Formats: sequence, C-alpha cells, structure tokens
Amino acid sequence: MQDFKEERWNVKERIPSPKAKELFYDIRRKQEISKSDLLASSGLTISTLTRVLDELVSIGVISESGLGASTGGRRPILYQVRGEYGYAFGLDVSRVVSRLILLDLAGQTLEAAEWDMTVDMTPERLIGEVVGRAREWIAAHGIPLDQIIGMGIGAVGPLDREAGIIEEPEWFAAPGWQHVEIVRLIEEALHVPVLLDNGANAAIVAEAWANRGKDFRHMLYVHGGTGLRLSMMSDSKLIYGAADMEGSFGQMIIQADGIPYRTAKGNHGCLDSYASVHAIEREVNSRLRIGRSSRLQQMLESGEPARFSHIMQALKQMDPMVTEVVTQAATYFGIGLANLLNILYPEKVVLGGPLMTDSNLFFYTATQTAIRKTYHYPKYQVIFSKGSYGEEAIAVGAALLMLEQLTC
Repeated sequence: MQDFKEERWNVKERIPSPKAKELFYDIRRKQEISKSDLLASSGLTISTLTRVLDELVSIGVISESGLGASTGGRRPILYQVRGEYGYAFGLDVSRVVSRLILLDLAGQTLEAAEWDMTVDMTPERLIGEVVGRAREWIAAHGIPLDQIIGMGIGAVGPLDREAGIIEEPEWFAAPGWQHVEIVRLIEEALHVPVLLDNGANAAIVAEAWANRGKDFRHMLYVHGGTGLRLSMMSDSKLIYGAADMEGSFGQMIIQADGIPYRTAKGNHGCLDSYASVHAIEREVNSRLRIGRSSRLQQMLESGEPARFSHIMQALKQMDPMVTEVVTQAATYFGIGLANLLNILYPEKVVLGGPLMTDSNLFFYTATQTAIRKTYHYPKYQVIFSKGSYGEEAIAVGAALLMLEQLTC
C-alpha cells in the first residue's frame, strides 16, 4: 500500500517546474494557443517562455501543432496538449446509476459504462465491475500503465476525502455502503493513484471545464435527485467547508414546523422534504391514496406505488395532478435556490440530476421562482444552465479532478 501512496503523490511531480505547471494550465484551457499569446498572458520573458515550453515538449505533455495566422510578422507557433500523454478514469458512485468513463489528457471521452445500483450492487460487486472494465479498456487501447494518471471518484457523501472512505451514505438499495475504503481497494486492484471527492464537487469541475473559455469566477452546482447536493467554486477553485457539505442544501430549513425529514438525522421542514425525488413520490402517492384522479392509475398494478419514472411519464402526458405536484416541488426548490443567490451571488448556476434532466417544467419553474425572489434582481443577473455533460457530469469531473493533479 505504501508504494501506491507514494505513486499517488508522484502525479504532482510529472511536471516538476512551477512555471511549467502554470504554463501547462494555460495551454490546457485552450484547444490551441500561440506562443505570442502565451508571452502576453504569462508575463514571462521570451527566453524563459521558450525554455519552459521546450521543457513541456520534452516531457511530452504538449506539442507544436502548426503555425497561426500572421499579424504582420512571422506566423506564431501554436501549441496544444498531447491527449495521448496520459489518461484518467472517472467514477461516479451514485444511488441509482453509477458510471465509469475514460478521458485522455485533452479531456476527450474515450470510453463510458454504467451500472444500475440494484439491491445486489454491493461495494464489492461495483468495485469488481469497475476494475474489470478499466482493465478491459487499458488492454483495448494498448495503454501502458505509466500513462494512467489515475482514477478520480465522485461519490455520494458523507466522505472522508483524505482517508479515501465513503462513510455513512443513505438510501443505497444494496447493503454494505458504510465505511467503504474505496480508494485503498481500487488502488490495490489497479495499481494506479486514486482520489476521492463528493459527486457535486466533481460535477462542478466538469461544468467549469466546459465553460473554461468564459471565465466565470463564481459558480454553483446543484444536483436534484434522491437528495439535493451542492457544490461551489470561486476564482476557479472548489470551496470546501470544515465538513463534507454536499448534502447541506437539502437540509436548509424552509418551514420550521413543516414535514419531518425521512430519517432522524435531518431537519424538520428542510428543503429535501419538499423538493427531492423522494418528496415528489411521497406527495403523488399520498394524493393517489385519497382518491385523486390521475393517468398513473392506468400505469400501476393494484397497490403498486408510483415511482419517479412513472411520474415523469405521466408528466409528459400533461397529467393535471402530477403537474400540480411537480410545480409545487419546483417552486419550493426555487425558494431554496433564491436563498443561496441572496447570500452567494454566483455568476452561473448549473442545475443537474434527474429533476432537471427529466423535466423542463421543474427547471423553468424553479429558476423563474428563484429570479423573482432574488433581492437585487434585475441589477444582479445570474445565468442558469442544465449543464454540458448531462448525467455524465460527475464521472467526467472526477476524471478531470485527477488530471488536475498534474498542475497542483
């Protein structure tokens, strides 16, 4: 195990010079960039810039890609990242579906796989599936092991990131998802460095990468699904609290004497109890039990509870009762979102997860509610987005977190 820990830190030593790290960071944010642009943005002298670029070329992380357009003098040399220098796996460990992807250094997705998190998808089984698939991809692409930068994991919290442990997450269908030493287990199986972060943090890293040309300084990511998950970036850096704060948004109290949380650990009247997948399922089934008419009654077997997939199907058919419930949940979500905006004032908010991807009604109701209740609107303007990577955002972000270790 000690050897793997040492190798994990060696990722940061692949580019040994601080100036080379800074320059590589700038190059990596562009598909191509000219030497003249790097000279202007880096503040380096031409001799230092040339020396550092030569260092990066000799390492193999960048290459000359041709000549740019002339602006009156010599045509400038263009540089780009060499995607084949290294590769990273990204693993999304979530309650409903888990995903694995393979990225190259340029951020291109080469492979992707997913697994339903059924009642028999224990940690042991999922890790076995992930390790087996990773080995298949390494063999299929003929990748030498020293070209694997590592694997990033974006998982449901709470986590101990430093120890690499998934601690006590709730609502996994399979048993055994408590105190899982996932970093150690995968490092020992694959012999590559592994790092762990929560899924919302991974997702916002992916969205920041997708928006890297726009230079948003302050971003929020909110994942609406089985629970509500939150992450923040400021000046392109993840914001970490004293504890893993991924689920804190869902525990925001919006009605102190309101609905009890579904476990003894949560707050009465918290947002999760009004605006999550669980909350929508609970409210729809309650209305069905008291005899409200709905298309769901034709979809379900006698006594079968309505699940989120049924509810979304009925919503697409414009079922009045379901539309009412989803609109109400989205309105509550928008109130919680407005509270965040009134405190943090981000430039962009990315909304992900099944509540957003499966329902335009939820997304637009929530964002319009948030805008109406934002204190400094219209002077303060925020951009809302469903994101660039859809359901793969966490896995992509996890791989990018691993690749970012090169410039740390």
